[in-house]
Amino acid sequence: MGEPQVEKQLDISFEEEADYMATNLTSWRAKYKRWLEIGFNALLVLICLSAATLLGELYYKEGGKSTWMNSLVQTGGFPVLLPILFLNKRQENRASQNDNTHNNNNYNPSVWMFLSVYVFLGFLLGGSCMLNAVGLLHLPVSTFSLISASQLGFNALFSFFLNSQKITTYIANSIILLTISSILLVFQPDDSSSGGSSKGKGYVLVGFVCTLFGSAGYALLLSSTERIFRKIMRKRTMNEVMNVVIWQSFFATCAILIGLFASGEWKWIKAEMREYKLGKVSYVMTLVWNALSWQIYTIGLLSLIMKVSALFANVITTLSVPLIPVLAVIIFNEKMSGVKAVSMILAIWGFLSYGYQQYLDEHKLKADLSKAKEESEVSLVERGLNHRA
Repeated sequence: MGEPQVEKQLDISFEEEADYMATNLTSWRAKYKRWLEIGFNALLVLICLSAATLLGELYYKEGGKSTWMNSLVQTGGFPVLLPILFLNKRQENRASQNDNTHNNNNYNPSVWMFLSVYVFLGFLLGGSCMLNAVGLLHLPVSTFSLISASQLGFNALFSFFLNSQKITTYIANSIILLTISSILLVFQPDDSSSGGSSKGKGYVLVGFVCTLFGSAGYALLLSSTERIFRKIMRKRTMNEVMNVVIWQSFFATCAILIGLFASGEWKWIKAEMREYKLGKVSYVMTLVWNALSWQIYTIGLLSLIMKVSALFANVITTLSVPLIPVLAVIIFNEKMSGVKAVSMILAIWGFLSYGYQQYLDEHKLKADLSKAKEESEVSLVERGLNHRA
């Protein structure tokens, strides 16, 4: 009587162990797929940010003068994303029709909640784009890129208050290094290689302040977006990312268009196109490719925020710090002064400091998962022994 019962209990324990192994395999595949997606989005962010920044400099360098126009291309390319949004929405609707369970428990924010979120993000994006456009006008693109690295430090501070991000020793070190890296650039000699209208230290200071505030605004935008994903948009689907990109770009574009017409700069566009050194077609293509680069960059960035965090997304953008200045030296023959070189080294050091903290967090997470796995295996063995007894 006792032996069949023991065999049955052992079969149950073996089935439980097999289920555990299958769960682990599925978890490993999901993790592998997740990091592939993160790597792909990180690559998109790096390529498109570098391309968009260099195209913005090319616009100024070859005769463009409108900061409102350079702001507009950063947000105005959102209509090209509408077909992708509709396709994603159809796929999501099919998936929801196939799985109608737990629909009553879904948290559905009101339309007014979504509207207020999109308007807030849109105006914040529009303001940051305008400040960055002014900064790029008055600074060499290499200097602009190095100052923009301060965005990581701002994001760490905003994430601390909005998303309960811990400020560890390495993150604090990263913030300090990036701050010093930006401040150093104020004391560099005037660089006449900029394609903008800078003619003295006063313009450089204006460019520095605008770029710094633009970086702070964009960091606040990313931290706010992470909080919104966590508290309001809980599904974390690609459809939600596309909605955020399109609607925030729409309201940012509306704000920038108001500024463009109110300032009277729209009257210069035809003359600017005629006087553009590379020709009318190149003028249009520069703006079109710039707009597309910014939109793809934004999708990649928001995907990183959704999958990891705003701070991680900012770290990826900081990787462009050594890339853009080097490309600027090659493409635009900008000078790499000693101050810029020191600033770049400090910025890279700040990035590595934060990267090491990420490594420590990942190592701790793996250790915790390994410990949990061992405890689970011990529990399975104990249960099998208890069944035998």
